[in-house]
Amino acid sequence: MGLFDRLRGGSGPRVAFFGIDGVPYSLIADNEGTFENLHAIASGGTIDSIVPPESSACWPALTTGVNPGSTGVYGFQDREIDSYETYVPMGQDVQATRLWSRVDDAGGEATVMNVPVTFPPDRDIQRMVSGFLSPGVEKAAYPDELRETLENLEYKIDVNAKLGHKDDKEAFIEDAHRTLDARFEAFKRYIEGDDWDLFFGVFMTTDRVNHFLFKDYAEDGEYKTEFLEFYAKLDDYIGELRGMLDEKTTMVVASDHGFTSLDYEVKCNVWLEEQGWLSFDGDDHDSLGDIADDTRAYSLIPGRFYINLEGREPRGSVPEAEYETVRTELKTDLEALEGPDGRPVADRIVTKEDAFRGAHDEIAPDLVVIPNDGFDLKSGFRGGDAVFDTGPRNGMHSFENACLFVDDDGAKIEDADLYDIAPTVLELLDIDIDRGDFDGASLV
Repeated sequence: MGLFDRLRGGSGPRVAFFGIDGVPYSLIADNEGTFENLHAIASGGTIDSIVPPESSACWPALTTGVNPGSTGVYGFQDREIDSYETYVPMGQDVQATRLWSRVDDAGGEATVMNVPVTFPPDRDIQRMVSGFLSPGVEKAAYPDELRETLENLEYKIDVNAKLGHKDDKEAFIEDAHRTLDARFEAFKRYIEGDDWDLFFGVFMTTDRVNHFLFKDYAEDGEYKTEFLEFYAKLDDYIGELRGMLDEKTTMVVASDHGFTSLDYEVKCNVWLEEQGWLSFDGDDHDSLGDIADDTRAYSLIPGRFYINLEGREPRGSVPEAEYETVRTELKTDLEALEGPDGRPVADRIVTKEDAFRGAHDEIAPDLVVIPNDGFDLKSGFRGGDAVFDTGPRNGMHSFENACLFVDDDGAKIEDADLYDIAPTVLELLDIDIDRGDFDGASLV
């Protein structure tokens, strides 16, 4: 029966997945003393994220095994079809089948906690509390038993990121610890309950800590000690959770993207305006809907560039016959963009055709810039004088250097990416899948 009384009563294989949002593999590899428990997991290595490496797009991709052209979610802000109106994608906007739905369809039980882009909670599975972008536990948790338990634990869906904007980070760090502690207690409660086939929980506070403290770690800054102390606690918690699992349960730990230091925020629409690609109707503008009819291109975060195409955009100015020529011209201009330090902003530029495929690619960007380390690509619809700016954050997402750990000697984490995680979890659960349904493949 394992370590606990099994409420489910089954005897098949199970998986406990723990997400550590935005944790780079190099951080773990370079600090073995801080991450003793992660280093003890059987198989581990670096994996690539997706295009673009943004959490709102990454978690739908990780939990479905398909790219944004199939999930229909490309970033924190997406554009309505045939419109300049934008929206923030939520759980109901994910068009592909999630891991936990596949478990439910196979007759299993799934407990899902704090996964970004899952609001409102899925009421067809055992239990769920939605993650990032949820309005609060009261509306994000199902069923009532889960909501009541989380409220008693003073569970927080997210850290108060506004505290990170202050020069003094002590209040932010304290809040990050409180959020992490409550998350662990909630995960522990349901891991010990032992009534699931798939447990899927995400520690997202790691992403927040990285955004505000990563350069302190990378460059021996003021808060390096506090940064590593936070991660030592996270590793201890992962070790405790691992110790609660029985021999039929495989633990998987993964991040959705890597992280690196941030030097400059790049206001892409300010640059497009300077270069004559974009113009606005009037001086008071703050959104995509304010662009003028003669605009040839615009940008949405992170680093997504769209041609204002006739027949696709409501006021498209670029004829379809000129699309390839204009896109090539924009790509050339982006390749020439340099930061204040003389370094190219773009590491590489990915075309729509190379990055996205699927039934929901109507709003796919025409180009995506994967930046060099140090450049964080923003939209900047409000304009301003400066293309390059600095803000309270000193860490940024990266495409490379995400991490994956599988507590199975048979796992081979080589040349892997985010799309491989879903089929790997299903393989570990002995759930039959059609390999053509995924962009990745099982690593076991």
